Amino acid sequence: NDLRTFARQSGPCMSPFNAWMFSQGLQTLPLRIERHCENALGLANYLASHPLVSQVRYPFLASHPQHALARRQMKAGGGIVTFEVAGGIEQGRRFLDNLQLCSLTANLGDARTTATHPASTTHYATPDEQRRAVGITPGLIRISVGLEHIDDIIRDIERALALSSEARLAEPAQG
Repeated sequence: NDLRTFARQSGPCMSPFNAWMFSQGLQTLPLRIERHCENALGLANYLASHPLVSQVRYPFLASHPQHALARRQMKAGGGIVTFEVAGGIEQGRRFLDNLQLCSLTANLGDARTTATHPASTTHYATPDEQRRAVGITPGLIRISVGLEHIDDIIRDIERALALSSEARLAEPAQG
């Protein structure tokens, strides 16, 4: 009711400037989506052979369980890549702490590459058993791949993986 009243009183249309900005964005949308998808596939391929990564989830990787379905239904695999780092929640946090180019946020689809560690951010309050049931493991990292040059994205992620691994190895043994 309140929304309906507001719309009636304010008019449910954009200002001319906002409409122009929206139109400008739509004109370049196909180019941006193409770059997101190309970069995501490049990153997924890189991570799939990385020794510090135990699993990569991206629908256009042949290792994905629904790869054939994705190829039939989609032109590209999208801009989201998820991967698993060994070492659990602390390793995931260390990885994020060592990123420089990638922004730390739960936002998806930005022009910039963003990263999140769902187990310690968006799903922190969810019990571990429920997180695991929906595929959110302690070392899961979610990357929304942006429009930067793929070499820059890979370099940042490689650096963060290496530094977070060194930090883990430098910790005193528990026990």
